[in-house]
Amino acid sequence: MSLVEFESLCGIGRITLSSPPANCYSHEMMTELDAAIVRARFDPAIHAIVLRGAGEKFFCAGADIAMLRGADPYFKYNFCLHANETLQRLEQTPKLVVAAIDGHCVGGGLEIAMAADLRVARKGSGKCGLPEVKLGVLPGTGGTQRLVRAVGKARAIELMATGATFDYETAERMGIISHVWDDADHASFHEHVLQWVAEFVPPKAPSRAVGFIKRACQSGAEVGLSEGLALERELQQRLFEGEDATEGLAAYLEKRPPNFTGT
Repeated sequence: MSLVEFESLCGIGRITLSSPPANCYSHEMMTELDAAIVRARFDPAIHAIVLRGAGEKFFCAGADIAMLRGADPYFKYNFCLHANETLQRLEQTPKLVVAAIDGHCVGGGLEIAMAADLRVARKGSGKCGLPEVKLGVLPGTGGTQRLVRAVGKARAIELMATGATFDYETAERMGIISHVWDDADHASFHEHVLQWVAEFVPPKAPSRAVGFIKRACQSGAEVGLSEGLALERELQQRLFEGEDATEGLAAYLEKRPPNFTGT
């Protein structure tokens, strides 16, 4: 049985974490997620990625606690290392990644979601937070680093030190969640997500430019200004050499809608 499902839907690669009842991740799931990310990265027909959890109750409740309790420290270290590498691969893939959150998204589940570029959640479907401190550990799948970048140092420390969980409207106000949608049910929410993400893929949008904007921000924010500007120039030059820049400029001058191809 697959723990991670992959679908190609009109230029969108949809990755589903599927491990009932709470979609908790094991090393096996993380390995399958890693493979799905690489698959989406290498497929030129995939222009954006949607990451979601199976079912309506959980996006993901984090790592499989029973698995960790029975593992030795050597395994635990390498488990965390591989999870970090997998989420960095997602973060560095030059395609827009949207986490579609329907149900609870706590602990490592929120850490996975924070590696996406944008996060949308269904109103009233659950809570989110990083409560690992209540287990005597810290958020070890990127939570300490990504949360502080999202909400600032003081607030991030308080949220993680208290282990607080909160609704998605609160998460939106803090900048953890991009949008909260009041969809009627699970099916309508995920249809809404696909319709929204379609706005970022051809023919409506130049997905290569969207992906390069992501790369410029993800990598450029971690280096000095001069290095970030150099990266921006190189990515811009690559876009100037592509077909979508030619089409976008021509469409503007000809006063017509552009027809982008993602090239």
